[in-house]
Amino acid sequence: MLNAIKAFFEENILSSDKSEEGKQHALRLATTALLIEMMRMDDHFHDAEQKMLIVQIKACFKLTDTETEELVGLASAELQNSTDYYQFTSLINQHFEYNDKLPIIEALWEIAYADDALDIDEEYLVRKVSELLYVSHADFIAAKLRVKNR
Repeated sequence: MLNAIKAFFEENILSSDKSEEGKQHALRLATTALLIEMMRMDDHFHDAEQKMLIVQIKACFKLTDTETEELVGLASAELQNSTDYYQFTSLINQHFEYNDKLPIIEALWEIAYADDALDIDEEYLVRKVSELLYVSHADFIAAKLRVKNR
């Protein structure tokens, strides 16, 4: 899956303008891809969760229908494949600052806690992505606590 997402980013994002608006758009797309990965982590990928994710993506990240459908399609097509998070997070590391990475971690926690049950695989994904994005343990825990206390 991440090879397909990587190709999508290279084609649609990395070649795009380098303005602040372009950077924010790319960050939203990267976050969306990771959120989709989070949705599949506990092996309870229900239609209601998918609908909620699409609504969240559109409302919070202001993606187009085409971008949302393409990312959801890429993730859905490869749900059973193993994932190499490094390939994907390395794209984020190459193009974003530390403070741009923190909302990704918080959004991952939001999805992990969406069903009021934190699965061990969900926590693993947030921890792994945090490590690969070089997010400090303090920021990782702070994001977890903010989300958990909401």
